Amino acid sequence: MLTKADIARLRSLREKKHREALGLFVIEGEKVIAELLAEKFPLQEIYITPESRISNIPHSAIRRISDSEMSRISQLPTPSAALAVGRIERPALDPAELARGLTLALDDVQNPGNAGTLLRIADWFAFERVIFSPGCADLFSQKVINASMGSFRHVRVFTQSLADALAHAATANIPVLGCDLNGQDIHTLAPHPNAIVVIGSEGRGLSPAVRARVTQFITIPRHGRAESLNAAIAAAIVADNLRRAAV
Repeated sequence: MLTKADIARLRSLREKKHREALGLFVIEGEKVIAELLAEKFPLQEIYITPESRISNIPHSAIRRISDSEMSRISQLPTPSAALAVGRIERPALDPAELARGLTLALDDVQNPGNAGTLLRIADWFAFERVIFSPGCADLFSQKVINASMGSFRHVRVFTQSLADALAHAATANIPVLGCDLNGQDIHTLAPHPNAIVVIGSEGRGLSPAVRARVTQFITIPRHGRAESLNAAIAAAIVADNLRRAAV
């Protein structure tokens, strides 16, 4: 049974200031939580209802609660049968590692659904890391975590100034690829086994400070009349072409 204090604490994790103060975030969904348990991901707390299929997985942090209690702590319109709490970790980026492999950099992508989907794309195409600028949606918000479909645990994610990271990239001669309508056709791009792909917000694209650090602008040829592509769709097309060019 949950106490009022338990419910208040778990509900408070809906807001970033409380997540940061407590160093905790929420994960919902039986499939994702079962996968986390199988991978030995360090979950601090796990709450399940009688309908949950996770009940047969032994774990000292599992607490059984009622459906009504789950509805009070869940952040979803239709509560899942399982909710877990993880600890927030924000590792520091060593700029030198940007020279190794592919990096996806998000420039103020504020839509949490897009941010989470971009994590899935980075995971699918085996990018080594993702950088969130400080103006991006919070990595540990429920909507980002849900949209990532568990990929948040597979990709190393950093939050820091893109201008600072890209400044180092310039000194190390690391290609920085930025999407722009007037850029080079992505389908003609030469192989780039080590590069940084920058995705801007849908509303305004790349910020001036980031644009100044781009070494090559690229574009996805438009054949119809749509004004633009969703940021996540554009990133997937760019990532696919980078991987195919490297084969």
